[in-house]
Amino acid sequence: MEAVAALAQWTFVAECPIPADVSQLLVPGETPVAAYKTFRDSAIFTDRRIIVRDAQGLTGKKVEVYSLPFSSVNMWSSENAGRFDLDAELELWTRAGHIKIKVGKQVDIRRLDMLIAHSVLR
Repeated sequence: MEAVAALAQWTFVAECPIPADVSQLLVPGETPVAAYKTFRDSAIFTDRRIIVRDAQGLTGKKVEVYSLPFSSVNMWSSENAGRFDLDAELELWTRAGHIKIKVGKQVDIRRLDMLIAHSVLR
């Protein structure tokens, strides 16, 4: 699936403030919890899903939005960066397929793991 392949190319670089304009993407009662900077845009974790915004083109004015509901996550794994590894990894097995996301050293992989656990297991 093309959307899953696009998600698999993401690297979460660092945690960042939740973008102000994310409210227009949320359904009533949905709450943003955390946001992570990617190379060109951001990934927002809410209490219900992961929203990945992908700025495209030279100017970045064209934006594609991916939404992965936590209800579609069947299993996940997280792997911290080792002594010689540059990035940690987050893997999600979903109804849409397998998604692998690189996680930069500035991101707390265990916090990401807990964000997913809290949302998937509730």
